[in-house]
Amino acid sequence: MTQFRDTLPPGAKTFEARLQVQWADVDIAGIMYFAAYWRFAEYAEMEFFAELGFPYNTVFEHLDFWLPRVKIDAEYHAPALMGDWLRMRTHLERVGASSVRWRTVVFNERTGEASAAMTLTVACMNRETKRSMPLPQSLRERLIAALPG
Repeated sequence: MTQFRDTLPPGAKTFEARLQVQWADVDIAGIMYFAAYWRFAEYAEMEFFAELGFPYNTVFEHLDFWLPRVKIDAEYHAPALMGDWLRMRTHLERVGASSVRWRTVVFNERTGEASAAMTLTVACMNRETKRSMPLPQSLRERLIAALPG
């Protein structure tokens, strides 16, 4: 495990979400399995899009697009255990014409330490043609407004 280095830019708008580590998230030793962190990161993603006014249960159908992952990166810093409450802090790093990159840091409320940090890049894709497309303007404007700056 690597030592956590916080890269939150000064003045960055952050989005917070919180989940508890469940039985399905841990391995036989009772430690949160590395892949389970992605479920927590996706929950944080859903929450930050909802806070921007684009809830995932309607946005893709309404704006006729998808956001498949094109690049993911994870750093694991300290273990989380079953029953731990984890707080995810997400901030946007980049908004392009057809892509978005954000970073989610998972903090363990029991220890006060960062357990993991994940960076995700998604690309906007037309649902019908499965080809790249520009981000819908209304979404892009809200994303840009949430960038540090």
